[in-house]
Amino acid sequence: MELLFVDDNATNLKVYTTIAARIEGTRAQTFVSSAAALVWCESNEPDLIVLDYRMPAPNGIEFIQQYHRMYPRTDTPIIMITGEVDREVRHRALESGASDFLNKPADPVEFLTRVRNLLALRERGKQLENRAATLAEEVRAATKEIQDREHETITRLMRAMEYRDNDTGMHVMRMGQYAMTIGRALELSPDDQEMLLLATPMHDIGKVATPDHILLKPGALAPDEWTIMQEHAQAGHDILAGSASKILQLASTIALNHHERWDGTGYPNRLKGTDIPLAARICAVGDVFDALISKRPYKEAWTPAAAFKAIEKTAGSHFDPLIVEALFCCKTEIEQILSRFADETVAA
Repeated sequence: MELLFVDDNATNLKVYTTIAARIEGTRAQTFVSSAAALVWCESNEPDLIVLDYRMPAPNGIEFIQQYHRMYPRTDTPIIMITGEVDREVRHRALESGASDFLNKPADPVEFLTRVRNLLALRERGKQLENRAATLAEEVRAATKEIQDREHETITRLMRAMEYRDNDTGMHVMRMGQYAMTIGRALELSPDDQEMLLLATPMHDIGKVATPDHILLKPGALAPDEWTIMQEHAQAGHDILAGSASKILQLASTIALNHHERWDGTGYPNRLKGTDIPLAARICAVGDVFDALISKRPYKEAWTPAAAFKAIEKTAGSHFDPLIVEALFCCKTEIEQILSRFADETVAA
């Protein structure tokens, strides 16, 4: 452990280091200049400081104050040695952060005992810090493992659900990637981007309640069939709502609102503009883009260029113009997603 001794009297420093040398496992740094000691402290945090009160500027109290500004959360014990008997000096020293006092001339036995006791407290404090850090790391690792399992379960369930109307289930994978990429272009936080990646693939989970003869119909839906198809938004919300999981909470919002339109003509609640949750507005752009480039029972796949053009034309009516702008800002990344998560349903 490293001890710092600061005293403008070299003889005193010699006495202190001689006594402290009896404590195994310690090494001493000495300074006759308190200013020089503070410079050393800028790159070194000692385990204990022993300093005189009466020194050329900064004095002992000023040294403590500057040291604590340097290390505002430090728990380094500080012993002040002084011949002062004035209570006010000691009160000021305590208020500044002094841990203990010794009177001049320092009694060797008392000096050694005080230093040993404070070093023992310092060592126990460091052990507790290390233990707390270890426990925190263990908690982080356990939490990450739980989150990873949750994420994998969600992804696999979504891919299984998507097989109902998609040969490979890669649509949901692309949807998460689109949403995260657009979120990055919008300068959302990394945590929000991650949430979009994980929650967006659940946007169409309500389709499990849609009859196959409607979901897989190769032609246009009749008005009554279209009414039933629209119910998947509310169904998805109902399936996901009420969970303690933040991912599922966001997914329920996306499921309910991803078919709302910027101009208020969407469903199920005809929300308009920014009344539509941001995550749902992001999902809407990605969902329509991927639907356009994918082969479906009722249509052939469009080229990505044609899909980008169609999205651009409906900015301000179907889609939030800001999100369409973000989509075009990350056009290269979107094309990379198409390549990475390609399947036979997507146009080349």
